Amino acid sequence: MSMLLLTALGLCAALAAGPAGASASAAPAVVELFTSQGCSSCPPANAAVAALSTRPDVIALSFGVTYWDDLGWADTFAHPDYTARQRAYARALGHKGPFTPEVVVNGRADTVGNTQAKILKLVASARPADAARVVVEPRAVRLSAGRAPVGGADVWLVRYDPRTIAVPVKRGENTGKTLPHKNVVRELKRLGRWTGQAIDFAAPAAGAGLKTVVLVQAPNGGPVLAAGRDG
Repeated sequence: MSMLLLTALGLCAALAAGPAGASASAAPAVVELFTSQGCSSCPPANAAVAALSTRPDVIALSFGVTYWDDLGWADTFAHPDYTARQRAYARALGHKGPFTPEVVVNGRADTVGNTQAKILKLVASARPADAARVVVEPRAVRLSAGRAPVGGADVWLVRYDPRTIAVPVKRGENTGKTLPHKNVVRELKRLGRWTGQAIDFAAPAAGAGLKTVVLVQAPNGGPVLAAGRDG
């Protein structure tokens, strides 16, 4: 086992409990990491978000982006849809373009993902609106009535792998390193639109070993209004 993987697992244990007063009953904070295996600044961010993933008040998701792929190493988890999601956030948050590692919390605020103190500050302050109750079942998603933005909100189905996956990198900025990843997103699908009325959506069965998160979100990289997960 590489020293980097041991360090990441140790960080997970150290941060798992979270700050005093964290409550499992509060609406979870949605922490989205945009990362690349070709980015030398990303391993600390991978470790920080992996540590946060053990907290009951956090939904942590790791999205691999594609714009590093032509610089020596193609990220094994990257997908153009994830890059498009990050670009939407860049426009909504007033950035000139995307960057790695970036952490976006509840679609409302972002920071450089390898700064743990800033991530924790956003988790504490940028809670979702909790505009609806989201129930995730094996083949259905149920949303309660609630207050929706004008024009409605997008309903996103996210499937991720909850394991820690070690990836040996053979080229690019991280040549020779084995990078641990956790909560890697493997599927992103828009189910439809929520307009404030109670509604159900059919959902395909999750692949073997994958977990499910559903996000209710204002369009075009807007705030996360509600979130739910299976289990």
